Amino acid sequence: MSLTAESVYEKLIDEEDARACADIPDSACRETPRNFVLILSAQFFTKLGDAIASPKIVLAWVMSAVQAPVVFTGLLVPIRESGSLIPQLIIAGQVRRFPVRKWFWVGGSVAQAACVVGIGLVAFTLDGAAAGAAILSLLVVFSLARGLCSVSLKDVIGKTVPKRRRGRLTGWAASIAGSVTILVGVVMLTIGGGPNNGGSFYAPLLVAAGLLWLAGAFVFSRIVEFGGETDGGRSAGADALRRIRILATDAPFRRFVVTRALLLCSAISAPYYVLLAREQPGASNSLLGWFLLSAGVASLVSGPFWGRFADRSSKHVMFSAALISGGIGVLVFGVISFAPDFAANAAFFPAAYFVLSIAHDGVRVGRKTYVVDLAGGNKRTDYVSVSNKVIGVILLIAGLSGALSAVIDVATIVLLLSLFGLAGAASSLGLKPTD
Repeated sequence: MSLTAESVYEKLIDEEDARACADIPDSACRETPRNFVLILSAQFFTKLGDAIASPKIVLAWVMSAVQAPVVFTGLLVPIRESGSLIPQLIIAGQVRRFPVRKWFWVGGSVAQAACVVGIGLVAFTLDGAAAGAAILSLLVVFSLARGLCSVSLKDVIGKTVPKRRRGRLTGWAASIAGSVTILVGVVMLTIGGGPNNGGSFYAPLLVAAGLLWLAGAFVFSRIVEFGGETDGGRSAGADALRRIRILATDAPFRRFVVTRALLLCSAISAPYYVLLAREQPGASNSLLGWFLLSAGVASLVSGPFWGRFADRSSKHVMFSAALISGGIGVLVFGVISFAPDFAANAAFFPAAYFVLSIAHDGVRVGRKTYVVDLAGGNKRTDYVSVSNKVIGVILLIAGLSGALSAVIDVATIVLLLSLFGLAGAASSLGLKPTD
């Protein structure tokens, strides 16, 4: 494989001195082409699995198919994200006690595979509240395993890929994610032209997604990783508690956290768009493909725009994206309430989701750029870790928005979440300038 990996690596890096290594040992440098290609290949498999088992789209669709209560659908995204964010600092402290960390990624991927296969089996055998509860339980374990993979991946990349190569590795992985989502959408359009089906129709799809994580684990296990430092692994949990104090002492950072919390509407409202689409008269399985296609195209076309915009003013990126996110939600509510025939058009909800996805990408780019620019050095690390932990908790609380379905309809839930997004747009204008 080494000759093939060497040529692929040089093409992807596109530099004359692609083998130069500035910050990793010579022994690791010799394995860089192989490791670079293996990491990218493993991420291809897992990102393909992520696209097939997307909580915002596919699992929301499956929840509707098995007739699970709406409150369970509302918890899909919060559980997936918060389960990764909240325990990461403690997980990191444990992982860094071991000199070789690739096996944590392998183990986490195997666990994710088991959970996704399990969700497929649930969709095949259960329905109603029992199915919803089982899917959420498996998603909790999936999310914790995802956090383990996230922490260990950063360490493995730091030990096996030199500086000024890591950004391109991340960039290629992001490009793959958008392309893969488009591919999955096209496949779903091809096979899903019939009327809505029950959960059993989607079980094979989810089982196949689980097998992709196993493939990724196998590929990642072949990485050549040399032992690294193990210092500092025991204090991460205590450090996290001490860092929380900056919320009380740092007003600009506190304003950012409040704004970021309000901007969660772009992520939390996404599954409700899928629910609304599936409830329309004449909705078919092909709609699922259109949703996936919309999400993939949105990521491909909006990323470069938001990135350039964020380099000029990241807080105005957050303002613009939040305004779009809130505005499309208000529009969806208005169409459903006053022009239901137009909402039943097969193109309406995928188009609305496309706009929402563009807005969500803007929110992500804007807030990531802003928090990095807000402070430097160790303070930047504190900002990222504390805000992730706080947002993880808020996500879980906000996920209970689905419980409102007992008293209001799904369209009104979308409206309420969109109003929070508009409040986030207003809050972003008061953020401390970083340019």
